[in-house]
Amino acid sequence: MKVEANKMVAVDYKLTVDGQIADQSQPGQPLEFIFGTGMLLPKFEAAIEGKVAGESVAFTLEPKDGYGELIPDAIVDLPKNIFMVDGKLAEDILFVGSQVPMSDAQGNRMLGIIKEVGEETVKMDFNHPMAGKTLNFEVEVVSVRDVTPEDLQGHCSCGSCGGDHECSEGCCDDHCNCH
Repeated sequence: MKVEANKMVAVDYKLTVDGQIADQSQPGQPLEFIFGTGMLLPKFEAAIEGKVAGESVAFTLEPKDGYGELIPDAIVDLPKNIFMVDGKLAEDILFVGSQVPMSDAQGNRMLGIIKEVGEETVKMDFNHPMAGKTLNFEVEVVSVRDVTPEDLQGHCSCGSCGGDHECSEGCCDDHCNCH
């Protein structure tokens, strides 16, 4: 069976960025997703379309085909006092590299990475962590099958968090196929 629209596809993958492994599937826990439904980057799907179980492919995605270019306006200085919890500064999260979930004025959830902690402000980067990066993938198609009703029930199959839970339970990360 070939990788095509509305098939359940399982792949083992390795993502290398700047010469370092940035992400990879774990042995025996391939990434599963329904092909052609927008769960993964379009150019990623295009690279494996038509492949069958056992076939491998290596490809590179430039930033424009991955997570976009860095947006300078997405790096902002925020007042340090917004990190107050119950009248105390949340110092346990205020360090360079810390990823902090936040919401904008419209209630949209986003993840910011702390770039600098100053006396009065905190510099946060709200770009996707892979924005501006060239993504190098090595992918092997593990299986291709028809979608079952269970596949459509919104359970996580990302392999990174142990599997069978509702996505609303919140332990899925960026590459989970249920986002």
